[in-house]
Amino acid sequence: MAKGSLFIVSAPSGAGKTSLLKRLVQELDEVVISVSHTTRPKRPGEVDGRDYFFVSQETFAKMLAEDAFLEYAQVFGHYYGTSRRQVMESLEQGLDVILEIDWQGARQVRAKLPESRSIFILPQALEVLEERLRRRGQDSPETIVRRLAGARAEISHYAEYDYLVVNADFEQALFQLKSILVADRLRLPRQQERLEGLLRRLLDRL
Repeated sequence: MAKGSLFIVSAPSGAGKTSLLKRLVQELDEVVISVSHTTRPKRPGEVDGRDYFFVSQETFAKMLAEDAFLEYAQVFGHYYGTSRRQVMESLEQGLDVILEIDWQGARQVRAKLPESRSIFILPQALEVLEERLRRRGQDSPETIVRRLAGARAEISHYAEYDYLVVNADFEQALFQLKSILVADRLRLPRQQERLEGLLRRLLDRL
């Protein structure tokens, strides 16, 4: 079985990353989104184990001491981390794994797994980000101001990524994301492993 690929996807808050990735896994087979651990409180409608693994500060610190995370970061006062075991098991099963992480986590993952691919999703404009954050109704005005400042800082790291996708038109951005994953699956190393039997039959009489 061909091993899957690891994709890092980053974007500022409100850029539409979560909606795009939700559609991506619905329309493309053998791709999963890694569920991160976090110490932040659960938001309305979120489900433990589906959106995040919501853990205490003590549990997170224990996992960190055990080197259980592929990456971790502190964002707006809360910790987020990606389980190393969960990711590696999914890759070994032939699944493409998507990490929804910020630039800090992306740096850590690239240092440990340089073969990973990274995608940055840009908003059409900062005004669009602000409108989406306000419409979401989950943050106070002060938090929105802080998130917009954080968005500029996040965007400043765009050049560290392999691919840039602008979410000006949702369907177009989704098409571009799918194209990146499909093209990666057609690379020679993955195809050689996946099509070993076919290649052997085609070359048998040469």
